[in-house]
Amino acid sequence: MKNFTFYSPTEVIFGKDSELQVADEIKKHGGTRVMVLYGGGSAVRSGLIAKVEQTLKKAGLPFLTVGGVQPNPRVSFARDAVAKAIAFGADFFLGVGGGSVIDTAKAVAHGVANPDTDLWLFWTREKELTKSMPVGAVLTISAAGSETSDSAVLTNMELGVKRGLNTPFNRPRFAIMNPELTYSLPPFQVSCGIVDIMMHTLDRYFTPTEGNEITDEIAESLLRVVIKNGRIAHENPHDYDAMSELMWCGSLSHNGLTGLGAVTDFAPHQLGHELSARFDVAHGASLSTVWGSWAAYCWRDKPERFVRFADKVWGIRKSGTEETVKAAIAQMVSYFASLQMPTCFTQLGIGAQSDDVLRQLADSCVFHGKRTIGGFKKLDGKDVYEIYKKANY
Repeated sequence: MKNFTFYSPTEVIFGKDSELQVADEIKKHGGTRVMVLYGGGSAVRSGLIAKVEQTLKKAGLPFLTVGGVQPNPRVSFARDAVAKAIAFGADFFLGVGGGSVIDTAKAVAHGVANPDTDLWLFWTREKELTKSMPVGAVLTISAAGSETSDSAVLTNMELGVKRGLNTPFNRPRFAIMNPELTYSLPPFQVSCGIVDIMMHTLDRYFTPTEGNEITDEIAESLLRVVIKNGRIAHENPHDYDAMSELMWCGSLSHNGLTGLGAVTDFAPHQLGHELSARFDVAHGASLSTVWGSWAAYCWRDKPERFVRFADKVWGIRKSGTEETVKAAIAQMVSYFASLQMPTCFTQLGIGAQSDDVLRQLADSCVFHGKRTIGGFKKLDGKDVYEIYKKANY
């Protein structure tokens, strides 16, 4: 087990009607003027935004509500929201939604705290983030884990680039998690969330680090719970028990717990980010599209890790290593397919791409040769191209 520092300061308020505590939580964490951010119309149609607004009004908290956050959250939207927040005098930012909304709330908080810096420069690492404003979350989608994580992504549509930022300033002060708030989700979003939860753990689990017993066991048990309850939720998204398990797994999968003491990978996430940036596809769908091709390309670098994955997660025990590994990869891909998630470019809806586009994607993924990706197997531009090629059918 490698050295690590674990810090997970987000207060979690979990369970039915927990959203009614939002005003008390904001006040407890110093908020006096609140910007409420949300995405599409579902949060309005469900009555959740009205309920949050009424709770804030009753508590005497002035608020400004701004909707329209899109999947693959846009830096352009965040910039506009920063200007509105400054004009309003907001000192607390509440994301009501899933990962895109919460990530946007984080970005706006950074922008308001640093009004003289274009917030995109924090995501490109051209500027160091040294201060921010407090953020809270009311979670409506079990997926990204942004409600307890130190990460946030933004997409610059003008540049066709999607970037992630990890910083302690991304940790929300609190996360309100009522599984009933996920009931209005369409099946596709439920499935995208299941994939994202699993990938946040898989991208930590596939590591060259050995002898990390308790972290491995936590990751494996989380994956088994998600697989079991994901099947139930896919068939019945109103099953409270299944949705509860998925919601809590989503938070645990991305607060750092499932990768403590280990080198992380996150190559599939980087591969997926390029697809999201170029084709504006759903994040979870991009991950299921590339994972099988990544695994098929990389497993020989540490086959024993995949053998353990086969045994501990899927209960697969075959006589030969290659047979075992391929069966485990096929089982994972089959599970994604059972959720109606894409596992190749055509199923993703972008069609088979030209060789030139594949090379452009690969070049962008490695920042035009300035970096490699991955920790399980370090991947350069040639490797990334080969993985995209495997998924290109």
